[in-house]
Amino acid sequence: MPHRVAVLALDGLLPFELGIPARIFGRSLDPAPGNKGGKLYEVVTCSIRPPGPVRTDSDYAILVEHGPEALATADTVVIPASYELGPVFEEGRLTEELAAALALVRPGTRMVSICTGSYVLAAAGYLDGRPATTHWSSADHFQRLFPQVRVDPDVLFIDDGDVLTSAGVAAGIDLCLHLVRRDHGSAVANEIARRTVVPPHRDGGQAQYIHRPVPEPQFATTTAARAWALGRLDRPILLRDMARQESMSVRTFTRRFREEVGVSPGQWLTQQRVERARHLLESTDLSIDQVARDAGFGTATSLRQHLQAALGVPPTVYRRTFRRASADTP
Repeated sequence: MPHRVAVLALDGLLPFELGIPARIFGRSLDPAPGNKGGKLYEVVTCSIRPPGPVRTDSDYAILVEHGPEALATADTVVIPASYELGPVFEEGRLTEELAAALALVRPGTRMVSICTGSYVLAAAGYLDGRPATTHWSSADHFQRLFPQVRVDPDVLFIDDGDVLTSAGVAAGIDLCLHLVRRDHGSAVANEIARRTVVPPHRDGGQAQYIHRPVPEPQFATTTAARAWALGRLDRPILLRDMARQESMSVRTFTRRFREEVGVSPGQWLTQQRVERARHLLESTDLSIDQVARDAGFGTATSLRQHLQAALGVPPTVYRRTFRRASADTP
């Protein structure tokens, strides 16, 4: 059976963010032979009231066809942002109606928030003692209202196992793609990203781009250097060589790279190599040593260290998670 995702539509919702789960999860198809093309997720949108219209922050309402009972059947619940959270936003407490709806959620259900949907998770107690994020402009208020939550205002999303939170708008796309990748591997997530015309992977620890001016159009970019590096991840890549691709000094290139990407060139290279290793572990029978060489880590020890730091698991465990036992290589 497809994994069931219930998206909770609250009054004052942002239509863009409400549509993210349906766009990402609803387009995820099973690539396995014999079930190719079958849906991996079933997405339903529900309200805390009986089926009917739900107000948005725009000049129209959305007709929601499911009531709160849909929450009781969900494997994952997603709560997008709303501008009408009332006592949730002002006092950190749930309304009786919202509390009754959330009480229907089964124990062990994965809980996800997009942007200020994190206020609902915090008010319901899901974030007590846990790391979480929200939109950077609300982070200080969020921390004051919920001092028991460990707020990180600088990241795109936080995966804390069964509870995940994201920053605003596009970070919700990043988080949903991350969940598809976590559930079914990078090949499925990358295909969804291609169909949605968004980057297939922005690491959760990447900054929210706070107070960074958009570069002037006439400024040179680091796009060519990144494309050059992606084509040779299996070989040594020096910072000066990347800077040379853009005819910049190392200092200028490093500054411009951080402005555009949000991390240093070295951090970005590690992220890309981890992503390459994940793809090879999922889709090939290459040995761990060969995966390490092809991804640019050089040795299996280095690959293990980087994969453990990024994902919390060694290569063999990661491979077993996403590949059939018959294709598993020690």
